[in-house]
Amino acid sequence: MLLDALEVVTTVVVGVMVGVEFSVAFVMNPIFNALPEDSGQLGRAHGGRMLGAVMPFWYIGSLILVAVWAIAGWHRPGAGLVVIAAALLILSVIMSLLLLVPINNRNKTWTPENRPADWKQQMNRWDRFHYVRVGIIIAAFALLVAALI
Repeated sequence: MLLDALEVVTTVVVGVMVGVEFSVAFVMNPIFNALPEDSGQLGRAHGGRMLGAVMPFWYIGSLILVAVWAIAGWHRPGAGLVVIAAALLILSVIMSLLLLVPINNRNKTWTPENRPADWKQQMNRWDRFHYVRVGIIIAAFALLVAALI
């Protein structure tokens, strides 16, 4: 009973995280990119500050929940899927730390007055890495759902 609740809570937490990151990639950033003049860059900087404060806890918390599920449910069918999902979440955290966070840390301090000349290229690089990360966490989420059934 407790393990069932853990499985559902974990799946919901990871699923909502996937939804937020999907929305950033395919809704928010295209909106920011379409805004006039400096509005898009300012929006991205604000989003970077806001989500940059929350997402580390969400990613690590999701990984911890999945790890607990994998350990507690080792005897259940689908445990291998949960372990693979955990590995994918570990990959997403490593990718975030090495590729996305450094760009985001720069971006969140930029204003139209102090941003570098290549700011758009840096944002495009962040977007490309983010698309890959979204694919990885979607795969992890799908594995968790599959492990439930």
